[in-house]
Amino acid sequence: MRGKTILYVGALLISMSAWAQSASDAQKPPSPVDAVRLQTVTVTGIQPGPGLWKVSQGDHVLWVLGTLTPLPKHMKWRSTQVEQVIAQSQELLEPPTAELRMHEGLLSRLNLQPSFNSHKNPDGANLQQLLPPDVFARWQTLKQQYIGNNSGIEYWQPMPVTEKLREKALDTAKLTDTSDVVDTVTRLARKHNVRLTPVKYEMMVGSAVDAAETQRQITQRDIACLDQTMQSIERDLDTLTVRANAWATGDMATLRKLAPGSRYDSCIVPVANADFAQQLGLHDLPERMEGAWLTTAQFALSRNAQTFALLPMEQVLSPDGLVGKLKAQGYTVQAPDELE
Repeated sequence: MRGKTILYVGALLISMSAWAQSASDAQKPPSPVDAVRLQTVTVTGIQPGPGLWKVSQGDHVLWVLGTLTPLPKHMKWRSTQVEQVIAQSQELLEPPTAELRMHEGLLSRLNLQPSFNSHKNPDGANLQQLLPPDVFARWQTLKQQYIGNNSGIEYWQPMPVTEKLREKALDTAKLTDTSDVVDTVTRLARKHNVRLTPVKYEMMVGSAVDAAETQRQITQRDIACLDQTMQSIERDLDTLTVRANAWATGDMATLRKLAPGSRYDSCIVPVANADFAQQLGLHDLPERMEGAWLTTAQFALSRNAQTFALLPMEQVLSPDGLVGKLKAQGYTVQAPDELE
């Protein structure tokens, strides 16, 4: 669209929540049971994944599959139950996302354009100049452990550095942020001629009062994200493996025990609390995304005999997640192990 630039927020609001929970859990010493579980290796081969949550009102049903990241890298997900349910559904609700549009003039004022074209800092700064000394020292240790000798990455912006470090650490643990779960569900829906419904909240970003201060807050947010991700890598890779295995094998008890405590990525939420987010109108974006999904789900429940939906696992398990909100509004909610 001319005169506008689309920012890539989208599913970032829901894609990294496992890392958010890891940092908060890191302060807790593991119990003896956890100590045994932390020796678990990632499962491989064909796995069924978790069962489906049933949300119903009368004879209208919404079936929900909780998704999770990361998952075991060498797992192949195959669920006969999911295909059977999709085949009998009239509509598939895709995972909620947000699309932010910003006028090019504002984008220029914020000096963000270089980040779309290069990982490097636009002013040529390196990480040693940007990071606090203690954070930089920890970065050097983890870089050597998971990335190795790479002088060029020292001039990257903190957010792509975070993404690269996470990718390499997960790979070492035989985990991955990339799975075929959503693609498989979408393919099955098309196979059975089920209507696909994107759940996307679109908004036009306003104008910033102080572009220089906004840019500074963005950098500080990204540094905080790198710091928290490093904490997770240092302390919680084994816990993420246990949780990934639980999703793959459908172990509901472990999934509940290790359910993320935050429904949004800790690397994204600070944006909503920063001054510049207030200026841009982003401070309540998570709530707006929730509202868009709830409205879509309620409409689907009213018009379809059966609907299928994909939601991040934390939105399914948390009492104040989206499934919990439907329950609070009077819908009947049953977990997979309550349907057996």
